[in-house]
Formats: sequence, structure tokens, C-alpha cells
Amino acid sequence: MKLDDDIHNYYEHLVLERITQLGLDQTKSGDYLADLCCLALNQVPPRYIRYEVDMAFYLPQSERQQMEMNVEYAIDKAIKFLDQPKTRKE
Repeated sequence: MKLDDDIHNYYEHLVLERITQLGLDQTKSGDYLADLCCLALNQVPPRYIRYEVDMAFYLPQSERQQMEMNVEYAIDKAIKFLDQPKTRKE
């Protein structure tokens, strides 16, 4: 059985939107952005949808704002983790 190609996690959209707002897509490598997305998405609950219009029409504004705040926090935390100096054990 295969899930429909249209089914996706709405948080993916919010994470990519936040990355663009911060301009990270212009300053960071593809590997960095992939790691950032994984780290951020693992901190928020999945919210699967089929059509974007469903979220725009049925999602209360207060819930949308909470989701955006969750993404901001998750991305900030992921950036701090990725940007911390790496210590090597020798």
C-alpha cells in the first residue's frame, strides 16, 4: 500500500517558511539546512494534511500562531546545536 503523494506534514511548510524568513536558505549549505530541518521537525508533533487549503480554511488563527511559535523555538534550538563549536576527542 502506498500513501497518497499529496499527504505531507504541515510543519514541513512552516519550517521552510521560517528558514526563508531568517534568510538561512541564502547563507547556509544544503547539508546544514537538511540537518536543521530534521532537528526542528523532530521537536514538533506531526500534523499531516492532504491539501494546504484545508489548513488555511479550517485552522483557527490561535492554533496557527501556536504552531509558528513551536517552529520558531525548534529552529532556534536546532541552530544553537548546529552552530556550537565541535570538540574533538584526540
